[in-house]
Amino acid sequence: MDNVYVVGVGMTQFGRMLDTDIKTMTREAVDAALADAGLGAKDIGATFFANASQGHMEGQHMIRGEIALRSMGVGGIPVFNIENACASGSAALNLAISYVKAGESDVALAIGAEKMYSRDRERMFAVFDSAWDVHRDKEIRDRLIELGKSVYPPPGTMSDKPYSVFMDVYAAFSRYHMARFGTTQRQIAAVSAKNHRHSVENPLSQYRAAYTVDEVLAAAPIAYPLTVPMCSPVSDGAAAALVTNEEGLKRLRLDRARAIRVLASVVQTGSDRNASEVEKHCTALAAARAYEKAGVGPGDISVAEVHDATAMGEIIQIENLGFCAFGDGGAICERGETSIGGRLPVNPSGGLESKGHPVGATGLGQVHELVVQLRGEAGPRQVEGARLAIAENGGGLHGIEEAVACVTILGR
Repeated sequence: MDNVYVVGVGMTQFGRMLDTDIKTMTREAVDAALADAGLGAKDIGATFFANASQGHMEGQHMIRGEIALRSMGVGGIPVFNIENACASGSAALNLAISYVKAGESDVALAIGAEKMYSRDRERMFAVFDSAWDVHRDKEIRDRLIELGKSVYPPPGTMSDKPYSVFMDVYAAFSRYHMARFGTTQRQIAAVSAKNHRHSVENPLSQYRAAYTVDEVLAAAPIAYPLTVPMCSPVSDGAAAALVTNEEGLKRLRLDRARAIRVLASVVQTGSDRNASEVEKHCTALAAARAYEKAGVGPGDISVAEVHDATAMGEIIQIENLGFCAFGDGGAICERGETSIGGRLPVNPSGGLESKGHPVGATGLGQVHELVVQLRGEAGPRQVEGARLAIAENGGGLHGIEEAVACVTILGR
């Protein structure tokens, strides 16, 4: 039972879907995953339903998964509701993997669905206000301002329009990285331009317009050094993955050639550390554990999907994943090494910045992309010869880093 495989993936288009409810999105993603695997709803032994915002947005604080799934005829099985901020989808996958590995069921479903976009912009952005310690919010804000104080925002580079508090968080991280390592705003913009260029070839992306680096720099500001195209949008959407063990693969006569093996799935919470101790970042620690479990290293990876809630987030995470030395992330992005056709393509889907960021579905959206890539089914955005893939998905904020990090390694 040690071997676990992703045998089916499904995903809705991410975007602003005011007239589509969460039940409809759940059905679309799950039906797509079942069709992809060649299975029926009766084959699902347990479901792990990821959602972070429905309580805030709709008042549905309990039994979210049971309600969403029953409406499409899935019932009579264990349903577990998972909420782990932006890492909810990857956490659901981790538990589904553990469930089939333990032999509790041959097949388990991880599904993330989120209905976040609203005409009430203040309510929409307020959903993120609880993704840190609400009892220490002023202290946290002050600490972040102190973190980025060495780089002062130029006049006109801070928006007066409402936006997620996490854009201020990433702006502080950006300014710290700029002051310590010499990262430039143009390097950050290069990440954004690359991801928007990748998304042109992804029909499920929220945005599919290409930007040049200069266009990214000239766009409306959010919080210096971040402009609008550098930041992930508020999104609706759903994504799903079906996992099975060796017994299920044989019993259900599934197509082994399209089954993608899970080499590692690691969840790591943060710890108290100094900002200077970048090597102790929770994602760096999670990645080290994942590489050890998988028996591979950063140099073996063919393609990556990382949590670019902002373009700066991608730079930080590729450093944490060991794709370059700490402080070199901006430079390798500017050189094109993380573009499709480069040394290590990152976010061929378009990433959160362009594909979209429906929080509970985000991690499973990453897995959807990597499974398609490893099967060689990504069409114009295909990474040639992809054999090993890694996904990094973070959630919330605790101290000076994400509250939780999930790292998943998949292989053909």
